[in-house]
Amino acid sequence: MGDISRWQYKQKLITPEQAAQFVKSGDNVWYSEFAMFPVALDAALAERVDELNNVNIRTVSFTQIPKVAQVDPNREHFILEDWHFSKISRMLHDKKLCNYIPITYHQGPRITKKYLENDVVFIKVAPMDAKGFFNLGTSNSVTPACIVKGKKIIVEVNQSVPTCLGGNSENIHINQVDHIVEGNNEPLFQLPAIPPNELDYKIADFVMDEIEDGSCLQLGIGGLPNVIGAKIADSDLKDLGIHTEMLVDSCVDMYNAGRITGRKKTIDTHKMAYTFAMGTDKLYAFLDNNPMCASYPVSYTNDPRIIGMNAKVIAINNALEVDLFSQVCSESVGTRHISGTGGQLDFIFGAFASRGGKGLICLASTYTDKEGNLQSRIKPTITPGSIVTVPRSITHYVVTEYGIVQLKGKSTWQRADALISIAHPDFRDDLIKSAEEMNIWTRTNKID
Repeated sequence: MGDISRWQYKQKLITPEQAAQFVKSGDNVWYSEFAMFPVALDAALAERVDELNNVNIRTVSFTQIPKVAQVDPNREHFILEDWHFSKISRMLHDKKLCNYIPITYHQGPRITKKYLENDVVFIKVAPMDAKGFFNLGTSNSVTPACIVKGKKIIVEVNQSVPTCLGGNSENIHINQVDHIVEGNNEPLFQLPAIPPNELDYKIADFVMDEIEDGSCLQLGIGGLPNVIGAKIADSDLKDLGIHTEMLVDSCVDMYNAGRITGRKKTIDTHKMAYTFAMGTDKLYAFLDNNPMCASYPVSYTNDPRIIGMNAKVIAINNALEVDLFSQVCSESVGTRHISGTGGQLDFIFGAFASRGGKGLICLASTYTDKEGNLQSRIKPTITPGSIVTVPRSITHYVVTEYGIVQLKGKSTWQRADALISIAHPDFRDDLIKSAEEMNIWTRTNKID
């Protein structure tokens, strides 16, 4: 690093405990997102629990239980809020310790700039480079907008953070930083592999039929995306591209198998464009100083207008249930919060705008409830209290282990007919009866 940057670094270097002193009661505090959780700063802030009240702490997806929640089990001092629920956030929410902020993900930076203030910003970063820049690592997302609206910017340096190239807004210069904390260099969060089941393989086969040479992929988290990634790696598909919200381990596997070139992309040609990455050290090592990968704010990656600029976009997303009106719920089971909207609506909308694009909602046709009873995920109507993630006017394709149906341009009875055809056979008669009672299906319109 240059002499001026080295001098600035020494001048701005403080302890985590000193950094925590900048937080006052009533402040809004931003924590960096996903795998970039600011461990040292969170622990130091938790030590001040008895001194503070009504401190609002926000992030996108907690990946570990914050110390501020552990020391405040009755939520008397710290208020946690999450823009996209993780397993941790869901557990905290069940204990009344965390709330969800409804958001269409690509609008996050604009919402921040228009309506929100951050009194203190705590962000984990890679070590400063020779030009005085700290890299934001695996989470670009909403963080650059939070920095712009931050009154006090404090970075936590961690040697384990890969340098993730842009794109844009992937760095913050030391001139923008108020204080620097050196963390404990703990490894980044390791996303455990979700083992696929038999139905994932059946659904993946239908999805694979929709992917062509030159397709541009959006994959998410879960057993199904992992199966699809593995099938693509073992296929003879050529010149696939990546334009996604989340970069995952399977993207590395597909690239190493020679399936990903990005050569046919219209924008970010030869690049894997993403807004955050989360996986294992395999992914983080792949990202480090890799010019194949391009980190962007979510206002770019998830903007439906940007998504639609690439041809043959294949957006693959999971859901909890779909009703006969073709409304998709991916966020809650009744009133119990499970996940957030995330980029699902962004990519289903954007894929339709893409030439040859397809937005896929994938789900197993059934689940087993707490009493051990088999239940259909294709329902007459969305479960009362559940949240509609994709409205029926936006829903494009729905896939189960029994097939795939395209719903655009279809009437209500045609949609119900199509969805019943991919429901579990044990539930089809009851679904037909419900559709008749709701006046959206009649026996003159029979399934082939």
